Amino acid sequence: MAEKIIILDFGSQVTQLIGRRLRELNVYCEIYPFNKVPALDADVKGVILSGSPCSVRDSNAPQIDLSGIKGVFPLLGICYGAQYLAYRFGGDVEGSLSREYGRATMQVVREDSPLLSGVPASSQVWMSHGDTISRLPEGAEVIASTENVTNAAFSFKGEKTYAVQFHPEVFHTTEGSRILGNFALGICGCKGDWTPDSFIETTVEAIRKQVGDDKVILGLSGGVDSTVAAALLNKAIGHNLTCIFVNNGLLRKNEYEDVLESYKSMDLNVIGADASKEFLAELAGVSDPETKRKIIGRLFVETFDKYARTVGNARWLAQGTIYPDVIESAGIEGIASKIKSHHNVGGLPEKMNLKIVEPLRMLFKDEVRRVGRALGIKDELVGRHPFPGPSLAIRIIGEITEEKLRVLREADDIYIRGLRNYDCSSLHLPSASDPRVEAKTLYDAIWQAGVILLPIKSVGVMGDERTYENPVALRAVVSTDAMTADWFHFPYDFLANVSNEIINKVKGVNRVVYDISSKPPATIEWE
Repeated sequence: MAEKIIILDFGSQVTQLIGRRLRELNVYCEIYPFNKVPALDADVKGVILSGSPCSVRDSNAPQIDLSGIKGVFPLLGICYGAQYLAYRFGGDVEGSLSREYGRATMQVVREDSPLLSGVPASSQVWMSHGDTISRLPEGAEVIASTENVTNAAFSFKGEKTYAVQFHPEVFHTTEGSRILGNFALGICGCKGDWTPDSFIETTVEAIRKQVGDDKVILGLSGGVDSTVAAALLNKAIGHNLTCIFVNNGLLRKNEYEDVLESYKSMDLNVIGADASKEFLAELAGVSDPETKRKIIGRLFVETFDKYARTVGNARWLAQGTIYPDVIESAGIEGIASKIKSHHNVGGLPEKMNLKIVEPLRMLFKDEVRRVGRALGIKDELVGRHPFPGPSLAIRIIGEITEEKLRVLREADDIYIRGLRNYDCSSLHLPSASDPRVEAKTLYDAIWQAGVILLPIKSVGVMGDERTYENPVALRAVVSTDAMTADWFHFPYDFLANVSNEIINKVKGVNRVVYDISSKPPATIEWE
């Protein structure tokens, strides 16, 4: 097994960013809830304690026994993790007069600290906490301060134990990657040799060990995640893998046929399951977004149950679940906030009698794409935009009807074709799927794009006639992991042309708007 760093999650929504930064350093890491600490064997090179929405001073604050960790393994506490180290070992943590949130300037106090090696004497850090460490425990010393936080970073003498009250994992901490690199590569002694090829090797081995000679069913969606999961499983178990692609009646224009065609060259055993009538029948009259998600999730599972029985002796269901799905779908023991539900996260009903395998569960989208390229998957599949599990159901605000689906499909098709056909090479934008290269088209430059059909009518004039029809909203964002996203700054000529084409060609639409909301506070999808 490869060397690794264990991240213990106390419920922060940005814990996964710690993992991202470590993996950018080619250091493998695993994230676990604070109350489910794994066995710490020789492969573990260090431990990181994450942030949390909780206060260490609360009576129900998350607690952890550090007797087998502190002083045994290199240890780094971040934000809540730092405050817990101070509080647990005899220091004082007090509520701040005002919440310390946003940019701050860190001044290095101990230049000889291994954690701050190569960090400038003054640099920007990002704070996000309501408490502050007013007194360090005995045996601890300050290694960095800010104007308002004296004990911004500290270490324990005679130990490889360090703590920072800021967030080195976020973009706004300018030396964050260096600090995490100092911990992982320097203090922990990691080699930094975790690559897509090494992930493939270890994952294929793990799959073979996990499933043995059992048959596995995989739910294909045509997206990057399920495609890469299929390629990994196919490499590991070959003919014992059967893929099922469910047509839920909510797919984009011609998507069902196109997806089935695209997999022929990958030598995958794919079954097409057309359950569109069943899905649309049960969704009729339903407007609540969470109810729509639950119906789609239930029918998705029921459809799998039906087609799984045709495979014979299948014991596993594989899914292309990735880490943002996990963190957004289930908080850590009720501490992290639940953002939304996903039908592809959280296990399976007992009636299916299938166990679950998720080979990509700990990866981020950009990592999945790198693994896909290493597997030799065509770039048109690897570079495909994410598409939500509930499909167009959450891009139609309110009740779903055949007519609304027609309007949305036609508008979305025009929009996506426009993105694919617009040459943006002169703009020198990074590719969303691989920032190391420049995007050739707007589709390449954008992380995710789609059209939303709004549940309102707007007045318009077409020819000499007054119209009263639907507006549609265009959505396009740039991101790296879907946890945060910013709206894409389109060239005006593109917006003008695509708006004109949608209004002229899609009956039922007389107005096009562009969503310029970022995540947070808005989500990428509207429902």
